[in-house]
Amino acid sequence: LGQVLQKKNETLSKGFKRRVGLAQAMLHDPEVLILDEPTDGLDPNQKHEVRELIRKMSSNKVVVLSTHILEEVEAVCSRAIIISNGKLISDGTPQELEGMSQYQNAITLTLEVGDVGAIEEALQSLSGVAKVEHLTSNKPVTRFRVYPVNGQTISTEVATVLSEHRALVSQLQIERGRLDEVFRMLTTS
Repeated sequence: LGQVLQKKNETLSKGFKRRVGLAQAMLHDPEVLILDEPTDGLDPNQKHEVRELIRKMSSNKVVVLSTHILEEVEAVCSRAIIISNGKLISDGTPQELEGMSQYQNAITLTLEVGDVGAIEEALQSLSGVAKVEHLTSNKPVTRFRVYPVNGQTISTEVATVLSEHRALVSQLQIERGRLDEVFRMLTTS
């Protein structure tokens, strides 16, 4: 805040106003700090600084973050509580919440060559596979997403199928769970 020390708060940008509010909250070194959307309106560098500050403070005080920005939860939270219509509906680590996502350990792959139909059928027949989604097909390139049952790891089994079918894989990505999907699943009926 040094560069705006002599300016009035109402003349500051949204980002600097957010910083002033954070400084005001920290001024008396409270044991519990409640922050509402602390990085809203900040540029990426400022977000990084605020997140680092929150991580540093959380080692010796309780920092409660109220946010709808799920990227924030992933970046700084060690515990996530979801409240909907005044009721607590989930309480766990961000990783536990990600584990509830259908995307947890799903595999997205791009095939350059191979018998697509046979590969899709073989992938679907794996016991750990919930479903196979055909994403795109622009001959000879085909993209699939293979969803595991209950977020289990299926990479070895998928690799075996691809090897047996001599598939030429140009891209393979193991997905993480998606907090936004879990949030929507838990908060909508």
